[in-house]
Amino acid sequence: MTSDAAFVFVLIGVAAVLMASNRVRYDLVALMVVLALVLGNVLTVGQALSGFGSSVVILVACLLVVGEMLQRTGVARSVGDLILKRGGSNETRLMILLMVSAGFLGSVMSSTAVVAIFIPIVLRIAAETGLDKSRLLLPMSYAALISGMLTLIATTPNLVVSDELVAQGYQALGFFSFFPLGVIILAATIAYMLLWGRHLLGSREPVKTTRRKRPARAAAELWTTYQIGGEVYDYWIGGPVSIDEIREFRAKGVNFVARRRRDRNRERETVLFRDGMELRRDDLVLVNGPQEVLDDIAARPDFTRRSALGVRAEDWQDSLGIADVMVHPEATVIGEKPEEALSHDARELDALGFLRGGEPVDDVEGTQLKAGDRLLVLGPWDELDTLVEQRDDFVLLAYPKERQDAVPNLPKYGVAVGILGAMVVLSALNLVPVTVAVLLAALAAILFRTMSAEDAYASINLPTLVLIAGMLPLANALEVTGGSGLIVGFLLDVVGEANPSVMAGALFLLTALLGLVLSNTASAVLVAPIAITAAETMQVSPYPFAISVLIAASAAFSTPVSTPVVTLVVTPGGYAFSDFLKLGVPLTILTGIITVLTAPLFFPY
Repeated sequence: MTSDAAFVFVLIGVAAVLMASNRVRYDLVALMVVLALVLGNVLTVGQALSGFGSSVVILVACLLVVGEMLQRTGVARSVGDLILKRGGSNETRLMILLMVSAGFLGSVMSSTAVVAIFIPIVLRIAAETGLDKSRLLLPMSYAALISGMLTLIATTPNLVVSDELVAQGYQALGFFSFFPLGVIILAATIAYMLLWGRHLLGSREPVKTTRRKRPARAAAELWTTYQIGGEVYDYWIGGPVSIDEIREFRAKGVNFVARRRRDRNRERETVLFRDGMELRRDDLVLVNGPQEVLDDIAARPDFTRRSALGVRAEDWQDSLGIADVMVHPEATVIGEKPEEALSHDARELDALGFLRGGEPVDDVEGTQLKAGDRLLVLGPWDELDTLVEQRDDFVLLAYPKERQDAVPNLPKYGVAVGILGAMVVLSALNLVPVTVAVLLAALAAILFRTMSAEDAYASINLPTLVLIAGMLPLANALEVTGGSGLIVGFLLDVVGEANPSVMAGALFLLTALLGLVLSNTASAVLVAPIAITAAETMQVSPYPFAISVLIAASAAFSTPVSTPVVTLVVTPGGYAFSDFLKLGVPLTILTGIITVLTAPLFFPY
């Protein structure tokens, strides 16, 4: 072993210890690796920094943008709503739905984001059905991990392995190359959880449902607090309604709150209703007022009452919100009327209610603000955020609980589905390289206004990119120093050259063990070139070995610290380290056996 190779092995060990300690950020460890390779004269500056120019880094950044698009347009939320609708209170059916949904949704967006989306869904299911949340959260997070075994873009290690194959002169993996194998593993994991795994977690008997304490009150409760009278309904408009007719209704105590109307792009745009606005056919209007007057409105042929607010609240809560705010003692708006105070910087906000000393103020529009006054403010969520960020004037007391379920750009739901479908088709049919397809999808997400460019950049997790870019040169360092050859020689000495399946199992085990102390990306970076070298030495196809590495990198079931995908459920599920050992170790072994036995059927040696 040369001194340079020894240096690289020591560097890998130090990086592993630092990452396993959870005391040093992974991205900082990656930057330390880059510096060590340069200062140790193992790689040139250009070679050590080559990871920052890798196509994998661009691909991951674009995938993060696509995942953000799916969240901002409600595509991800709709999956959760479907589970709530179809699952009922049957634990078996719910577990299957959760695992299948998390697995397939994670195949086209960040699995970490999938778990973050599904945690409140599972908690809500548990609260409403009495089922033990711990029997649902961990299986769901495991399925999200397995999503990385379904498509090429599902997780970064897949891209690393495919990129290494290309670098060694082989054809890249296709979008659905290993999809059948991933489905088999997902199905086996669901069966494992149903037949044995869930019985190791929590109580088997439903507990008596109790009313949960909520971090925030419902919007309806805030309306009650401000003693806003009347009922709230929304109406479809079947024909033109004049300004004079609207003013007649307002004279009877009716408050036209907001209007939704299709714009030139056939997308519904929501605005607060102002004096002088008219209504026309196909508008949707939100109205508050006395029940008898609202009944009279519903009797008109040009007004069709859809529902009371709360039944179809999601149609409005994604575009409009409310906030309970208090006037700061040193606010510059003291002495101003609510309309004037809320209109600074041309904000689109209204005061629905006014409390002074805990008592409602009847004349909301004509009363001047004093320190300590409370307002119930209505407007777009982004406008409300801007208002409360200026803490010198208004102090946020509460957002309604509906805020956590709001989707900022629901009208673009269909556009997002179309972009996602186009990306999958382009990649699956090899019409363009995967990197190009994902880059096109990320650009389309901005050009079709599913998000702003600023939102797209904000969705890109720079520490993740730095980790990938910083660890990629380690594989190159192993190669140029002969370290890869040493590892391959050791594996051949241990398992022999006669049986490639044994070598595939050894590579799976090596990747899985490294994944206990390194990130799954770093594990794939290190083992992928070793797998290809081993295949060339044994004169067999490198693809079964590469697939073993790829699957093992996503099989981080055994500890709660290997990946954020499982770390996220530890606290809400109340899990102990032993829970992951009891369930994760057998599941990792099962996954390895399935991979070694099944991969050659799809990728012959």
